Amino acid sequence: MDKKIQQQTLKTSHKIILAILVISGVSAAIFMLQGNHEKGQTQNVDINTISSAPVLAGHFVDNLKLRGSISPKTSIYLDAITGGRVEEKLVEQGQYVEKDQPLIRLSNISLQLDVMSREAQVTEQLNFLRNTQMTMTTNRLNLRRDSLEIERQIAHLLRNIKQTSPLVKNGVLAEEKLQSLQLDLKYYKQRKILTEERQQQEEKIRKVQVQQLEDSAKMLQGNLLFARKNLDNLLIRAPVGGYLSELNIELGESKNRGTRLGQIDLVDGFKMVVNIDEYYLPQIVLGMLGHISLLGKNINLKVTKIDSRVRQSQFQIELDLPGKINNIKRGQSMELELKLGQGMQNSLLLQRGSFVRSTGGNWAFVLSEDGSYATRRLIKLGKQNQDYYQVLAGLNLGEKVITSNYSAFDKADTIYFTGKKS
Repeated sequence: MDKKIQQQTLKTSHKIILAILVISGVSAAIFMLQGNHEKGQTQNVDINTISSAPVLAGHFVDNLKLRGSISPKTSIYLDAITGGRVEEKLVEQGQYVEKDQPLIRLSNISLQLDVMSREAQVTEQLNFLRNTQMTMTTNRLNLRRDSLEIERQIAHLLRNIKQTSPLVKNGVLAEEKLQSLQLDLKYYKQRKILTEERQQQEEKIRKVQVQQLEDSAKMLQGNLLFARKNLDNLLIRAPVGGYLSELNIELGESKNRGTRLGQIDLVDGFKMVVNIDEYYLPQIVLGMLGHISLLGKNINLKVTKIDSRVRQSQFQIELDLPGKINNIKRGQSMELELKLGQGMQNSLLLQRGSFVRSTGGNWAFVLSEDGSYATRRLIKLGKQNQDYYQVLAGLNLGEKVITSNYSAFDKADTIYFTGKKS
């Protein structure tokens, strides 16, 4: 009996202990849930994986420091007007060339055969035209000869009739003789009329045929001139004077029509081409001022072209350099300071960082006074330059902000730092 009482006592004690443990666990869970509900999500972060910067006060310089490349203000491209095989390279890349100076000689057998065929067609057509004109001239002369012969016969008959009429009247000659002469006269007069009509008709036909043949010959000659011009285009000449900055050919290489062969840069001036982050696109306008430093002198530039097409998160602008600048070459890189605005005194400034990629500048993690944790806070940033953001709201002077990337803890509301700052 004593053993049975002891076992029941032990079982009761185990139940009591288990109940206490369950109650304690539930209480701890409720407490933790209440704490998380009050404080939001928390996360531990190694302090050596983040970077921070204090909020400063100072003059916000609304300038942008960039790096651009020098390009010629005007460039002329050399394209193959007529395709062919590269037979001779008459100049080298980088040389200065004069206008109409030969640069490249191409060959094109098909084009040469075409020119020869057109020359033969023109010659044949011109010969046919000359033969036709000679035939028409002969016919015209024959008709004139017939007309003269008819007129001579008419004159002869008129004289005979005049002489015969008195003789017939006096009975010396028979009347049939006079009638025969009159019939012959009537015949030759009608023949003269037909001959004149024939002359008129053939003259009209001759004019039309000659005009058609001449037009055909002119067309063939024009085609021949065009083909010869294409043949002349096998010798590539410089359209303008300047520096041959590019020459993309090799001896024996075949080039199709329209292929880019090279580029000539004019010596009338230079421009600077600059790629800028798309963030600044609304702020860049034509005529905006910038300056570069060359040999210890500041040179002012103006924005003359804005290419608003965004490629790889950047767009492109061009600035014209003054005409008389020495010691610069095509492709040279230079530092440019672009003036976006007048700047602002007594502004709150925050060092630039990658945290904006996650927050868009709308919030940030602000460190506590002792630096042991950081909390999420709504902020408002304004303009930015190469080094700083302008703080408009949400931050106070001297507060520290995490400026490194937030991708590892951007869902947290509070982050606690672990480890020691190395």
